[in-house]
Amino acid sequence: MMSIPLYSRRQMLSQAGCGFGALGLAGLLDDQGLLSSASGAEASSINPLAPRPAHFSAKAKRVIWLFINGGPSHVDTWDYKPGLVERDGKSIREFDPTFKNTTGFFKNAVGNLMKSPFEFTPRGECGKMVSSIFPTLGEHVDKMAFIHSGFTESNNHSPALFAMNTGVPRMGLPCVGSWVTYGLGSESSDLPAFVVMTDPKGRGLPKGHAANWSAGFLPGVFQGTHLRPKGPPIENLSRPQHMTDAAQKRQLKLLDQLNSLHLESRRADGELEARIRSYELAYRMQFAAPEALDLKDEPQHMLDQYGIGDAKCDHVARQCLVARRLVERGVRFIQIYSGGMENQRSWDGHADIKGNHTQFAGETDRPMGALLADLEQRGLLEDTLVVWCGEFGRLPIAQKGAKPGRDHNPHCFSAWLAGGGAKGGTTYGSSDEVGFKAADNRVHLNDLHATILHLLGMEHTRLTYKYNGRHFRLTDVAGDVVKDVVA
Repeated sequence: MMSIPLYSRRQMLSQAGCGFGALGLAGLLDDQGLLSSASGAEASSINPLAPRPAHFSAKAKRVIWLFINGGPSHVDTWDYKPGLVERDGKSIREFDPTFKNTTGFFKNAVGNLMKSPFEFTPRGECGKMVSSIFPTLGEHVDKMAFIHSGFTESNNHSPALFAMNTGVPRMGLPCVGSWVTYGLGSESSDLPAFVVMTDPKGRGLPKGHAANWSAGFLPGVFQGTHLRPKGPPIENLSRPQHMTDAAQKRQLKLLDQLNSLHLESRRADGELEARIRSYELAYRMQFAAPEALDLKDEPQHMLDQYGIGDAKCDHVARQCLVARRLVERGVRFIQIYSGGMENQRSWDGHADIKGNHTQFAGETDRPMGALLADLEQRGLLEDTLVVWCGEFGRLPIAQKGAKPGRDHNPHCFSAWLAGGGAKGGTTYGSSDEVGFKAADNRVHLNDLHATILHLLGMEHTRLTYKYNGRHFRLTDVAGDVVKDVVA
């Protein structure tokens, strides 16, 4: 007669509890479309970065966000304002009596309306009026969908950066790149899904630093990987010199065995398995990342096209060419920050708007134009969405100083989208006659985020994550897709 094993109450609860937890996790993953398919008797293990289907068919598969850090002046770049020319030197209150000295950041330096110091000319078949500071990017306006009615809430860099990156003006929430990789996974098994590049000229990180590419409450595997601007791009990527490849493989095999034993009784812990997967990715990156980041195999004509070797723009040129190489290898989301901390170290032109924007446009125009041309020539632009945008715009008035600048303006900014299903050669929305406020077809940054997700095939109201009893999403409780910029 077969004996029946007896369990203590503790053993019974332990074994049954783990089983119920696994069932709960399976149900949750199935609800989100993340449950791995079974093969035979066993299901494949969970990989948080495995490619996942979008909510619906879309052209864009990946994003390159050219983040114009510091707040570019829309009225000096893409938003031509004849009305500002006509009212040059007049008080803004004659145009808008609601203007307050606290609208910007320096309330004691408020000047009169100031026309752009740059000449605007029509470019492309669409006849888009473009500032003279963009001779190369201006060649690509027929690929771009412009939004001239963007607005946000904060006139301060840090909260405005958080808002543009995470949807709300405070730190601690997941950024756009984290939401995108959480929703779609990665097409590469050897490189990070989300990569960030910042200013390499010693001008510092954007305000808020790494919180701008944080995964927030999402699992840490979805956080952006920052490529260091100086020295080895990724910290601790190279193994110690004394360790051979064979020795490292033996070490990793032992770690894998220990991790597997640890995981065996914690199958319901998705965060633990994600952490183990991240260690495995780090090993694969030791071989894949150096190759992807090395430009020595690029032909000379390509280096010249981007501006590599030109002291004015070499740093951005290298980042843009690396971005193209990364998207070729399956990286899902890339951010390139132009400019560093604030003021003259970024597009934050409080003093000498002409000198400031001439400098930073000179650093970015040729490389970013080359990136668009290169992506198109390789057939990558069709499914790569390129975004050009900063955290806010700038006021149409002069900020008083030896050389006049422009103060922060949360009431209006410009952005453009190219490739990836964006409707090229179009303009949506408008600012008022002098560029002070978004006027027609206003676009909140939540709407911009909803549109980016839509072009990637994701419905922004369905891309959610439950945290502290609430279902969060990138667009918070707002957001509408700007369908007029979708092809």
